[in-house]
Amino acid sequence: MAAKIAAMGTWDIGHFDNDIAADFSGSLDEAPEAERENIIRTTLTRTIEAGEYLDSHEACEALASAALIAAQCPGGTPITTAYGPDEPLPVFSPDLRPLAVQALDRILAADSELPELWDDTEHGPQWRQSVADLKAVLLT
Repeated sequence: MAAKIAAMGTWDIGHFDNDIAADFSGSLDEAPEAERENIIRTTLTRTIEAGEYLDSHEACEALASAALIAAQCPGGTPITTAYGPDEPLPVFSPDLRPLAVQALDRILAADSELPELWDDTEHGPQWRQSVADLKAVLLT
């Protein structure tokens, strides 16, 4: 893994394989179950509405949120990593799916730090494909 990615606490290419997403999972676990969907909704909305430049921190949380939503979709990959939430998540409202797609589009936009960081590594194309795969599940 390139130094830039390692410096931001990323140890692999998975959506939860970084300090930010792992901490986000911990925050979901600590929240009352009734508030978990709203945390995800707020995270996605904040990403969609981000100003001129999207910080990698916000992007990592939104990417983890999108992965959690996609896991509940037909064809979605269950979250089995130890860095994902341990506590049960509610069945998410279907209106979160288009929000997740919009957030993924914002994450991949030219004015977003996370793809810049990944594109500076040999794993950039693989990371971009994983985001595209996630988006495809959300659109089905």
